[in-house]
Order: sequence, then structure tokens, then C-alpha cells
Amino acid sequence: MTASVLEVTREGNIVRFTLNRPEKKNALDYATLSAFCQAAEAVEKDESVRCIVFTGAGDVFTVGGDINEFVAQKHRLTEHLLDMLKVMHGAVLALRRAPAPVIVAVNGIAAGGGLGLVAGADMAIAKRSAKLVSAFTKSGLTPDSGTTYYLPKLIGRQRAFDLMTTNRMITADEALAMGLVARVVDDADFDRTVNEVAKTVASLPSGTGLGVKRLISREARRELEEHLEAEAKSMASMGSQAETLAKLDAFVAK
Repeated sequence: MTASVLEVTREGNIVRFTLNRPEKKNALDYATLSAFCQAAEAVEKDESVRCIVFTGAGDVFTVGGDINEFVAQKHRLTEHLLDMLKVMHGAVLALRRAPAPVIVAVNGIAAGGGLGLVAGADMAIAKRSAKLVSAFTKSGLTPDSGTTYYLPKLIGRQRAFDLMTTNRMITADEALAMGLVARVVDDADFDRTVNEVAKTVASLPSGTGLGVKRLISREARRELEEHLEAEAKSMASMGSQAETLAKLDAFVAK
């Protein structure tokens, strides 16, 4: 039986999403994003869930979009990007609307859309060995997944511009100092700490964890939806650029 590209497990009132393409460094292809969107929309409707944990299999959270799939679809890259972002952004919005806080457990490198997922979390916990990088513009693309919405709010406009245009890779400790993640944990203690924090959040009196989540993001949902639409249009427009296609080809060849 073929393993699912996204494993969804449940323990009590805690649901865990695990990106499950470790042989591809959990790259986000269309099939993975579709599974993510379906799972997120299912959780959005489940009021019994008290905490959502999102992580990756192996030693990588995700390297972001699957560049090999982009190249395979380069004859229709603009349309492919729009198809992908429809499901990716649908998942992002479903998690924002979900009746439970979202903890992103950054178990390794978080790149591209992975950085957006970290920035959009209610709480991100990172392994000390984890690294984070934007990577979008290096491939001739602009960011997606709410990266340009959340990142400036967390770390400031200038730092966000720096990370998204120079593609500088930062350590987990740097991310903590910037305010991009809430905690950094030694690798040996990572899984235990994530589980403990998830259980603490899930055990809060009914409605309190969700109440904090909603108060923090109050009035922002429509704004986020409009911003995601702008990100999708911007990235898709890059799909018709010869320079972008050349960069993607070069990345795969390398």
C-alpha cells in the first residue's frame, strides 16, 4: 500500500499533520497540497479538536514547492501555479478558521512555503538544528502561503524584505531572536517538548485556546484572504517569465 503524502493522526483532541515525502525533503507538490487542503478543511469543521500540530517526516519540515514538478509543468506553469496556490491558500485559510490553535513543529529546514507556514502558526517550536530560508526569489518566484502577510508583522518590514530578497538562511536561534518562532528546543528534547506543549494547549478550559487565537487574529481574516489572492496572482505571473523558467531548469540540472 502506498504511504500517504500527508499523514493525519489523532490522539484525543489533538490532531497531527505530518508531511510524508521524506525522500523528496517533503517538497510540496500538487498531490500533497491537495491532501493538506482536504485535511485542513475537515479539521475546520471539527469542533472537538483542541490543538493542531503540523510537522514533517524525517529531518526536514519542508523545502517548499516541488521544483521538479514546476519544471515538468513549465509548458503551463502559470496555470499550474494557480492550481497549486488555490489548494495551498485554501489550506492556510482553513487552518486560520479552524477551531483550535496551530502549532508548527519545525523539525528541520523550513523553506519557501514552509517559511510561510511557520510565520502563520499560532506558535512555532523549532529544533535547535533547524534552519529557515525564503528561497522564492532565488527560483524567480515571489512568495506565497501568506509569507508576505505574516513575516513583516512578526519581524518587521526591513528584516522581512532582507530575508525574502537575499534568501539568507537563518538558524533557529536567529529566528527566535527575530520573533519568527516562539521556542527553540535541543534536538533530543524536541518531540517531548512539542507533545507537552500540545497537551497543555489542548487541556485548556473549553474555548480559551481558541479564544486567544481568535482575539489575536481578530479582524484579520478578510485581509488575509485578499492578501493570499494577491500573492497567487503575483507568483503565477512569474510563471510566464523566461528568466524564471531558466532558473527552475538550472535548479533541477544542479
